[in-house]
Amino acid sequence: MGDAKKLFIKTYGCQMNVYDSERMAEALGGAGYAEVGSAAEADMILLNTCHIREKAAEKVYSELGRLRALKAERPDLKIGVAGCVAQAEGAEILRRAPVVDLVVGPQSYHRLPAMAEAAARGERALDTDFPEEDKFDHLAARPKARRAPSAFLTVQEGCDKFCAFCVVPYTRGAEVSRPAARILAEARDLVERGVREITLLGQNVNAYHGHAGGLAGLVRALAGIDGLARIRYTTSHPNDMDDALIAAHGDCEKLMPYLHLPVQSGSDRVLKAMNRKHTAAQYLRLVERIRAARPDIVMSGDFITGFPGETEEDFRATLELVEAVNYGMCYSFKYSPRPGTPAAERAQVPEAEKDDRLQRLQALLTAQQRACQESMVGREVSVLFEKPGRLAGQMGGKSDYLHAVHVHAPGAQPGDIARVRVTGSAANSLAGELV
Repeated sequence: MGDAKKLFIKTYGCQMNVYDSERMAEALGGAGYAEVGSAAEADMILLNTCHIREKAAEKVYSELGRLRALKAERPDLKIGVAGCVAQAEGAEILRRAPVVDLVVGPQSYHRLPAMAEAAARGERALDTDFPEEDKFDHLAARPKARRAPSAFLTVQEGCDKFCAFCVVPYTRGAEVSRPAARILAEARDLVERGVREITLLGQNVNAYHGHAGGLAGLVRALAGIDGLARIRYTTSHPNDMDDALIAAHGDCEKLMPYLHLPVQSGSDRVLKAMNRKHTAAQYLRLVERIRAARPDIVMSGDFITGFPGETEEDFRATLELVEAVNYGMCYSFKYSPRPGTPAAERAQVPEAEKDDRLQRLQALLTAQQRACQESMVGREVSVLFEKPGRLAGQMGGKSDYLHAVHVHAPGAQPGDIARVRVTGSAANSLAGELV
């Protein structure tokens, strides 16, 4: 491997992009590329982009501007843009950023080796198709290297919901589910290489239909894999939370007691404008049913403040919903327009109001998160150790409730699972001792 070309991938955004970056590295590994830890030493740099966050495209162009000097020093350096910004703005990226050699969308990265060959010949390559073939079928088998104890596994991509604020249906395409047999084979391979916890990924993961029993059926099939101790999934849509999946939270021991279930707003008027197709009351009843199945479950969610047309009354309804649910952790953002989405064309809420509402919402969510963590003190939890901590003999890992936990555990190794008594709560983590 001494003559291997060197690849650096910078990943933006969601867990699915983390998974995609791994698979892109594996695809290019078959073409003679080996991953390195910095752009400065790479022969090819890939930016795997996300279109969800504010000013996502501009951040990509800023990064490309910084890479321009690197390419001026090393003209043979190849630079690629992948992911959702690539899908949304492929031809514009090539026009606006001459340093870019290739642009590939999230459904076409199995074609990267051929695109890299074209770039090596001095051609600029663009592929933002939604190909008929399944990219997963065309990727090489995953290498047998030892893995970290936790891994992501994409099971579903795309979205048919068309929320008014979201670009995912345009950048990832229609909902597609991978066949269960292939997912199970990949999961067994991960477990053979040291993985103890798998998080199933999808834009609407609970819309998964590649197993006769839906996502619940897939979870139960995965639970039968010896050595796989924990199963999680994200991100869910309330409208796809069926009875079988709710039941699995109550009786499937390997399915962890944590659920990310975005609602975005507590106002029915805003939810209708967002095209969410559910009401606040329906969401709250769903949470009640989930908690009836698993009373100790920690709930997480997403919220947007300042969506076009949102009033102070609408925002107060969001605060009331947050109070009613009592989240363990949450993600909140102020609305920012995404070109091509319906909400981008509507009259915008003033930025000062968006900011004010976001700060008030985050104050409430932070208080709930702290209260949830503090409620863990004195309890016993199961912790999957992931890596050594900063102190001698310390290990860091995640509890079954997804809290970061630091434990004095001399001799413990990544991948070990231990019972831990929580002894303290800090801003973003827990301290514990072995039971």
